[in-house]
Amino acid sequence: MPKEFLYRGHTLNELGSMSMDEFIRILPSRQRRSLHRGLTPEQRVLLGNIRKAKEALREGQKVVVKTHSRDMIILPEMIGVTFLVHNGKDFTSVEIIPEMIGHYLGEFAITNKPVKHGAPGIGASRSSMYVPLK
Repeated sequence: MPKEFLYRGHTLNELGSMSMDEFIRILPSRQRRSLHRGLTPEQRVLLGNIRKAKEALREGQKVVVKTHSRDMIILPEMIGVTFLVHNGKDFTSVEIIPEMIGHYLGEFAITNKPVKHGAPGIGASRSSMYVPLK
Protein backbone atom coordinates (compact mmCIF):
# COMPACT_ATOMS: atom_id res chain seq x y z
CA MET A 1 0.00 0.00 0.00
CA PRO A 2 1.50 3.37 -1.01
CA LYS A 3 2.06 5.92 1.70
CA GLU A 4 -0.61 8.64 1.83
CA PHE A 5 0.59 12.12 0.89
CA LEU A 6 0.66 14.65 3.75
CA TYR A 7 1.52 18.34 3.52
CA ARG A 8 2.42 19.62 6.98
CA GLY A 9 0.13 17.05 8.58
CA HIS A 10 -2.84 17.56 6.23
CA THR A 11 -4.10 15.08 3.63
CA LEU A 12 -4.81 16.07 0.04
CA ASN A 13 -8.58 15.98 0.66
CA GLU A 14 -8.23 18.27 3.69
CA LEU A 15 -6.09 20.70 1.65
CA GLY A 16 -8.68 20.73 -1.13
CA SER A 17 -11.53 21.53 1.25
CA MET A 18 -9.62 24.32 3.07
CA SER A 19 -10.34 27.97 2.39
CA MET A 20 -7.50 30.02 0.95
CA ASP A 21 -6.90 31.72 4.32
CA GLU A 22 -6.60 28.38 6.14
CA PHE A 23 -4.19 27.08 3.50
CA ILE A 24 -2.06 30.24 3.66
CA ARG A 25 -1.63 29.73 7.43
CA ILE A 26 0.18 26.40 6.92
CA LEU A 27 2.57 27.62 4.19
CA PRO A 28 6.21 28.59 4.84
CA SER A 29 6.78 32.26 5.65
CA ARG A 30 7.96 33.45 2.19
CA GLN A 31 4.95 31.93 0.43
CA ARG A 32 2.61 33.10 3.22
CA ARG A 33 3.87 36.68 2.87
CA SER A 34 3.58 36.55 -0.92
CA LEU A 35 -0.05 35.37 -0.81
CA HIS A 36 -1.02 37.80 1.99
CA ARG A 37 0.04 40.64 -0.30
CA GLY A 38 -2.44 39.37 -2.88
CA LEU A 39 -2.20 37.88 -6.33
CA THR A 40 -0.96 39.97 -9.25
CA PRO A 41 -3.36 40.48 -12.18
CA GLU A 42 -1.28 38.00 -14.20
CA GLN A 43 -1.63 35.39 -11.42
CA ARG A 44 -5.41 35.97 -11.24
CA VAL A 45 -5.70 35.27 -14.98
CA LEU A 46 -3.58 32.13 -14.51
CA LEU A 47 -5.85 30.94 -11.67
CA GLY A 48 -8.88 31.41 -13.94
CA ASN A 49 -7.15 29.39 -16.67
CA ILE A 50 -6.33 26.65 -14.14
CA ARG A 51 -9.99 26.39 -13.13
CA LYS A 52 -11.02 26.11 -16.80
CA ALA A 53 -8.37 23.42 -17.32
CA LYS A 54 -9.65 21.45 -14.29
CA GLU A 55 -13.16 21.53 -15.77
CA ALA A 56 -11.80 20.25 -19.09
CA LEU A 57 -9.91 17.48 -17.24
CA ARG A 58 -13.15 16.35 -15.60
CA GLU A 59 -14.71 16.12 -19.08
CA GLY A 60 -11.80 13.96 -20.26
CA GLN A 61 -9.91 16.52 -22.35
CA LYS A 62 -6.14 16.99 -21.99
CA VAL A 63 -5.42 20.69 -21.47
CA VAL A 64 -2.06 22.44 -21.10
CA VAL A 65 -1.85 25.89 -19.46
CA LYS A 66 0.84 28.17 -20.88
CA THR A 67 2.28 30.85 -18.57
CA HIS A 68 5.10 33.31 -17.95
CA SER A 69 4.11 33.59 -14.27
CA ARG A 70 7.05 31.80 -12.63
CA ASP A 71 6.30 33.42 -9.25
CA MET A 72 2.94 31.64 -8.84
CA ILE A 73 2.82 29.45 -5.75
CA ILE A 74 1.55 25.93 -6.42
CA LEU A 75 -1.84 25.51 -4.72
CA PRO A 76 -3.74 22.25 -4.06
CA GLU A 77 -6.25 23.02 -6.83
CA MET A 78 -3.42 22.91 -9.42
CA ILE A 79 -2.68 19.21 -8.91
CA GLY A 80 -3.00 17.20 -12.10
CA VAL A 81 -2.72 20.19 -14.44
CA THR A 82 0.15 20.39 -16.95
CA PHE A 83 1.83 23.77 -17.35
CA LEU A 84 4.14 25.17 -19.98
CA VAL A 85 6.32 27.52 -17.91
CA HIS A 86 8.51 30.05 -19.72
CA ASN A 87 12.20 29.81 -18.80
CA GLY A 88 13.38 32.91 -20.67
CA LYS A 89 13.88 31.19 -24.01
CA ASP A 90 11.16 28.59 -24.47
CA PHE A 91 8.44 26.81 -22.53
CA THR A 92 9.18 23.86 -20.23
CA SER A 93 6.47 21.28 -19.54
CA VAL A 94 5.68 20.84 -15.83
CA GLU A 95 3.16 18.25 -14.56
CA ILE A 96 1.94 19.26 -11.09
CA ILE A 97 2.07 16.51 -8.44
CA PRO A 98 1.14 16.77 -4.72
CA GLU A 99 4.79 17.01 -3.58
CA MET A 100 5.09 20.37 -5.40
CA ILE A 101 2.53 22.16 -3.18
CA GLY A 102 3.95 25.33 -1.64
CA HIS A 103 6.78 25.69 -4.19
CA TYR A 104 6.96 28.26 -6.97
CA LEU A 105 6.24 27.27 -10.59
CA GLY A 106 9.59 28.71 -11.66
CA GLU A 107 11.49 26.21 -9.52
CA PHE A 108 10.56 23.45 -11.97
CA ALA A 109 11.57 25.26 -15.18
CA ILE A 110 15.33 25.82 -14.94
CA THR A 111 16.52 29.04 -16.60
CA ASN A 112 20.14 28.14 -17.33
CA LYS A 113 21.59 25.23 -19.25
CA PRO A 114 24.12 23.15 -17.29
CA VAL A 115 27.68 23.56 -18.61
CA LYS A 116 28.96 20.51 -20.46
CA HIS A 117 32.71 20.82 -20.98
CA GLY A 118 34.08 19.15 -24.08
CA ALA A 119 37.54 18.93 -25.59
CA PRO A 120 39.36 22.24 -26.02
CA GLY A 121 39.19 23.83 -29.45
CA ILE A 122 42.06 25.16 -31.49
CA GLY A 123 43.41 28.31 -29.84
CA ALA A 124 41.45 27.76 -26.63
CA SER A 125 44.64 27.76 -24.57
CA ARG A 126 48.41 27.47 -24.95
CA SER A 127 48.23 23.74 -24.26
CA SER A 128 45.78 23.18 -27.11
CA MET A 129 48.57 23.62 -29.66
CA TYR A 130 49.73 20.13 -28.70
CA VAL A 131 46.29 18.57 -29.30
CA PRO A 132 46.57 16.61 -32.56
CA LEU A 133 44.47 17.95 -35.44
CA LYS A 134 41.70 15.75 -36.87
